[in-house]
Amino acid sequence: MSRETVNTICKTLPSAEVSDPWGGGHDAWKIGGKMFASIGARGDGVAVKCASVEEALHLEDLFGWPKAPYFHRSWAFLPLNTDEAELRHRIKTSYGIVRTSLTKKAQAALGQWPL
Repeated sequence: MSRETVNTICKTLPSAEVSDPWGGGHDAWKIGGKMFASIGARGDGVAVKCASVEEALHLEDLFGWPKAPYFHRSWAFLPLNTDEAELRHRIKTSYGIVRTSLTKKAQAALGQWPL
């Protein structure tokens, strides 16, 4: 996995936008103004939103992933050696969690998903 791989996956998701909110080369992918994936300036992995703290802890135990630094416990950190299929699944799942947390009005403005 690389920053390019993550960015390629994220930019295919409808209405996904990237920014660098903290400066210094961070890639924060958002939907409706809310983040669903983030790569730090070091680019050693990607943080993604999970449905719950318990799910994030389960993934950490299952895969041996570290805690997502600087994020709420409901986020998981996928290191660079994560399988690309797993990476794609976790990013899309994170996107879906964040997108469905938006107001109905905001979701409607984004168009229909999944395609």
